[in-house]
Amino acid sequence: MPKSRIRKKADYTPPAAKQTTALKLTSRAWVAPVMLALFLIGLAWIVVFYVTDGKLPVDALGNWNIVVGFGFIAAGFGVSTQWK
Repeated sequence: MPKSRIRKKADYTPPAAKQTTALKLTSRAWVAPVMLALFLIGLAWIVVFYVTDGKLPVDALGNWNIVVGFGFIAAGFGVSTQWK
């Protein structure tokens, strides 16, 4: 029976190194202070409304002052989506 030829394998060559690209993330340092400020303004608006029996933040708005306070808080949550 004839012998089969031995195939010579090529030496292992590692794949070329990938160039790493530096990702520059934009600075979002303003997000946390603005978010906390909106939360605190909204909370303070609602607390002042209840403590003064509806007279202080804006007397003409009446119970809509609660909506304004929660609007500030909702805006704070909206800003928080920009935090990385």
